[in-house]
Amino acid sequence: MIRHVFMDLDNTLLDFSKAEAIAVKKTLNTLGIECPEAVIRRYSQLNLAQWKLLELGTLTREQVKIRRYQLLFNELGTDASPQEAARIYEELLAVGHYFIDGAEWLLDSLYGRYKLYLATNGTAAVQNSRLKSAGIRRYFEYVFISEELDCNKPSKDFFERCFQNIPDFKTEEAVMVGDSLSSDILGGINAGIKTVWFNQELIKSTNIGAVRPDCMIKTLKELPGVLETM
Repeated sequence: MIRHVFMDLDNTLLDFSKAEAIAVKKTLNTLGIECPEAVIRRYSQLNLAQWKLLELGTLTREQVKIRRYQLLFNELGTDASPQEAARIYEELLAVGHYFIDGAEWLLDSLYGRYKLYLATNGTAAVQNSRLKSAGIRRYFEYVFISEELDCNKPSKDFFERCFQNIPDFKTEEAVMVGDSLSSDILGGINAGIKTVWFNQELIKSTNIGAVRPDCMIKTLKELPGVLETM
């Protein structure tokens, strides 16, 4: 029986893709750089690639913040400062929030029935600001942010540091819910807990490689029923 539910934040509860696009456009406009949709998409691709390297331990968080803009500016042929872009972007990203469809309903539905925990790789200042804006911190027993734990999903160390804060914790009573196979699902597998993949983009299971979640959902409203069967 599941008692402990770990949940990712970005693109699981809060719409990071929307927040990212708005913050990137405003950042580049502030620096005098035109920002059509193609540039936003390219930034998102570069950003995701850098976070994958962070998950592998190849880059540090500070390197990710700068490198994504350095690579983008190299492609755009601009001498704008990637350091300044990173600073502006982080300030903008920390302001406001956008919920994934069903997120508020889900938290209301699970609260009191399970022990809820947030497990995110995001930057601490940004995530704490967005949580405050969204007003959802109250649902969670603990909020685990990788920057504050000094290790990242999908490492086993990240989850073990989370587990150490939870009285009477048993891995067989826990599940990790998130949208990222390489961070959330692989992390849960590494930690020896069950996993639920939030696959709202409807990626075919034949295309996900060796990382296999225990369950898959397409909408957040499916999660309560899935947890009852685990």
